[in-house]
Parts: sequence; C-alpha cells; structure tokens
Amino acid sequence: MRTTVALLFGGRSGEHGISCVTAGGILAAIDRDRFDVLAIGITREGAWVHVSDDPSDWTLVDGRAPEVASEGAEVLLPSTRRQPGGRSELRTVVEGAVRPLAEIDVVFPVLHGTYGEDGTVQGLLELLDIPYVGSGVLASATCMDKAATKQSLGAAGIECAPGITVHEDRWAAGAGEVMDHLERHHPLPWFVKPARGGSSLGVSRVSDPAELEAAMKTAFAEDPKVLIEESVIGREVECGVLQGGDGFEARTTVPGEVRVGEDLDFYDYEAKYFGKGTVSIDVPASLPDAQLEEVREVAARAFSVLGLEGLARVDVFVTDDHRVVVNEVNTMPGFTPYSMFPVLWQNMGLSYADLITDLVEQARGRRPGPR
Repeated sequence: MRTTVALLFGGRSGEHGISCVTAGGILAAIDRDRFDVLAIGITREGAWVHVSDDPSDWTLVDGRAPEVASEGAEVLLPSTRRQPGGRSELRTVVEGAVRPLAEIDVVFPVLHGTYGEDGTVQGLLELLDIPYVGSGVLASATCMDKAATKQSLGAAGIECAPGITVHEDRWAAGAGEVMDHLERHHPLPWFVKPARGGSSLGVSRVSDPAELEAAMKTAFAEDPKVLIEESVIGREVECGVLQGGDGFEARTTVPGEVRVGEDLDFYDYEAKYFGKGTVSIDVPASLPDAQLEEVREVAARAFSVLGLEGLARVDVFVTDDHRVVVNEVNTMPGFTPYSMFPVLWQNMGLSYADLITDLVEQARGRRPGPR
C-alpha cells in the first residue's frame, strides 16, 4: 500500500505566504511513485480546506506569495483517534453533505511561525494519534519562544546572545526602567525581536536609544513578549540537522554562511524572501575545518538538549575569538528548494526529493506519545 501524505500549509501566522511557497516546492519534488499527496491549506482565519496539489498554484508571482483561499471544501478531522497500525480518515463537506476525502498515513506540516510551528498543531495531531513530520509539542513550543530556547540552551552550557525579555504590560508600566537597565548592562546596538516570531518579522536593529520605542512597537505588533538582545559581532552561519535513525546521533550538514552587504542592517524578512539588498549564501561556509566541526557539534547538542525530532536548522554566530554563539533554532526551517536547509543537505549529497522522503519515513516510524 502506498503511503498517503497530508501536506498541511498556510496558517494564521504572518508567514502564511512563505508556507504556501514551501508547499509548492514539496508538491513539485515529492516522489509520486511512492507517495500519494493530499494538499490541505489553512486559511488566514484558521479554516482547513482541501486545495489544489498543482505546484504551479503555489509559487511566487511578481514578487507576491500565494494564499490559501476559503473557497475550498472544508476538511474535517477524525472524530476518534487512530488505531495502532491503522490510518486516519479525513472527511470533507460538499454542498452541505459530509463525504469521505482520504485515509492518510502521515501529516507533513510545513507551517512556519505561530499556530503551526509552535506546538499547537502538533498537539492536535498527538490527540488523534496521527504521525507527523517534525518535533513534538514541548520542543516545538520551546523553540518557537526564543527566550525559552535561550534558557534551555544556557542551562546546558551552550552560549547564546545576552539580552532581556520584556512583556508589553511591563513596557507600558515602566519603559524608562527598561531603558535604564539596557543602557547600564547591555551595550548598543540592540536587536529587538518578537519572542515567538519567525522569518525576522517584527525585528529591528537599534543603534540609538531614541529608536527603541519604535522598535518595541513594531515587535509588539507581532507578539506581546519581546526579546532585546545585544548585537553579536560574528559571521552568520547555519547548520542543518536531521534526526538519527535507530538510536544514532543526529546527522548534521557542513554549515553554510549568510553574508549580508553593507546596504542591509541585518538579514531581514524582505532580504530572505523578496530579494532586498545584497545577500550571498556560501555553502559550505569558508571557515577553518575545526570551526566548521565545532558548529556541527553545537548544532547536534542543541538538537539533543531541546528534545527535537525530525529536522531543525540551528543558526549561530562565529565570533572573531572563535566562539560559537547560538542565535536561534528553527524546527520547521525554510523548505523551498532554494532555502538554506535543503541546499545544505544537497551539498551533503541528499537531494531535495530524497530529503522529503527521509522526513516522511521518519515520521511514519516515530514512537507514539504516552497512552
């Protein structure tokens, strides 16, 4: 029996469009001789709908990302959990009648950001005993929250950028006290980030204290919890990680490097996805072998410490004094054919199509949660 994969994409986060583009890449590359694919989109309002599995419907057009429309037939999840070794039946509503849609073996949630990469969808699938690609509830939630990630890694002795966490209510009640603390303990420039955001949405670089209020407003528009970090001077290096099989340690790639031109303050959302500024991606990174190996070791340790499964991309800075400082950990990294994560694995000899197969097969064999 062929494996049926439900590809889940779109979602309620600000990264909806990028998720759709990712789905287009996977739909074009997945091995159709091995897998049947059911495309399920989540609208910006949160409705689950059956959508086209034609990759051409999910590509960038004139610099605009596609979007899941609400016109598709509504998808209903199973009313009971999957039986051991069985499949999960999805149904749909057509002209007011509930009809069978498909029996699925595994879900591939290519959802970026909140309400998808943060443990919420993972929890839903756990309740129904549906196998899925990627990390579980706790690991997904921890990595979505940059402050929680830093606490977990710091407890394990893995270095992260110094900084503080500020809630919106705390800022409203005492912005001056926050500013005084930053000026006394954290040298400029600062990076202001939504704690639970992705793709650099809502992130600002602050080089003058007078810029902080506007930066906080931008970040609070994405999340009421904000992280303010010191700038780390170093090279931006990224390492791909895949779960090891049969008890083996995680597999890592030779790291790649993101080099940002002087026309950009940092590698922001528009630079990542829409060609803003001068950016070059070097795979592998032009670092000494010893430093490349240290980045791989830190990435594998972070994967283990955080309890990750499936895949991750660990982003670090390599400083002039040879320290490896973790910036963030992505449990569902950019996954278009041209994104850093697949390119890193392509450099290791694992093609985009084979990478998809690897992840689906991992998911099928994952150990179910507690009963």
